Amino acid sequence: MSSRLVDEGWTKELAEGLVLESDNLRVISPFIKRRAIERLLSHAPKAMRAITRFNLVDFADGVSDISALRNLLAAGAQVRGIRNLHAKVYVFGQRRAIVTSANLTEAALLRNHEFGVVSDDPEIISASEAYFEKLWACGGPNLTVHQLDDWERTVANHLARGAPYDSKESLGDFGATGTDVLNSPRALGVIEPEQAYVKFLGEGSNRVSLSFLVRDEVESALCHWALTYPANKRPTAVKNGALMFISRLTHDPRDIIIFGRAIGMKYVPGRDDASAAEIEARGWKDAWPRYIRVHHAEFVAGTMANGVSLNALMKELGHDAFISTQRNYASSEGNTNPYNAYRQQAAVQLSSQGQKWLTERLQLALDRHGRLPQDELDRIGWPTLPTEWAKN
Repeated sequence: MSSRLVDEGWTKELAEGLVLESDNLRVISPFIKRRAIERLLSHAPKAMRAITRFNLVDFADGVSDISALRNLLAAGAQVRGIRNLHAKVYVFGQRRAIVTSANLTEAALLRNHEFGVVSDDPEIISASEAYFEKLWACGGPNLTVHQLDDWERTVANHLARGAPYDSKESLGDFGATGTDVLNSPRALGVIEPEQAYVKFLGEGSNRVSLSFLVRDEVESALCHWALTYPANKRPTAVKNGALMFISRLTHDPRDIIIFGRAIGMKYVPGRDDASAAEIEARGWKDAWPRYIRVHHAEFVAGTMANGVSLNALMKELGHDAFISTQRNYASSEGNTNPYNAYRQQAAVQLSSQGQKWLTERLQLALDRHGRLPQDELDRIGWPTLPTEWAKN
């Protein structure tokens, strides 16, 4: 009997565990992705039970896959859901247990820095088995294909219309509560974005006052589902999953106020170009017809005064505010003044320090002033995708 601390080679560890025992595999993993499941099922486990999360926002955010759960059911596995699940445990009959930080995802198994213990100690195996059975008992009924069909439709419609911020209400969490077993906070499912931008709304000639209502700006710009770019500048630099901070040019004082944030989607020609009907409804889109579609948008309630000042960010961080000025400072070439970095630009890319600073300040503003209510966004309305894209 032995126990080993492991910090790499998790696919090998899972494969070796299935060689030891494939008749009774038990898995606890908050997030499960299709490619990792295909890898696991290639070792042909003969019987498998899995506990995961059934929060549909996880599928909308892409940190879990409905197709992965579908593959499990097709292979004969039983699956149950628990809310607020964070543990990751793999039990191979009575032969081995793995307790780790690694979810059942390719990123966790192959790329992330994960750490855990692999043990053949009967006491550790027994304790891991008991924990699994405790959760299983309060996990509710087994998952069905019919449920997956319903969830798939719900998530697809949600993303297509902009994915409102209040995902828990609009999508649902179908996991069992299990309050007699669990008392942990909600696991954070959103992976830290590779990119973060401040997107500017308005121009120098049409700044608004700090008393201007956030709701009115959202209704005017429809920035809860798309951020617009000029006709001659397709926004090809933005990647899927980019964090888009949404701001408005203001006067008295002259500033740029960040009043919301959303998750961006890569620009796709055709799908993300304003239609004739959209330009007719809002004439300014003739000059600003390119979209970065966004989802999971959230905005501070009240007025622009409740947002976060870009001037304050630049004053505190200096050249470390933006990627361009930070890079120029490091190379001793080019502009290092953040106040000159965004002029005549539709957006500016934040450095990691700028992203962290702005994330913290905007979260404080949202906590202090509240969020623009979901029913307000619903009254403003959500988009309809072009027919050729809606069929995809």
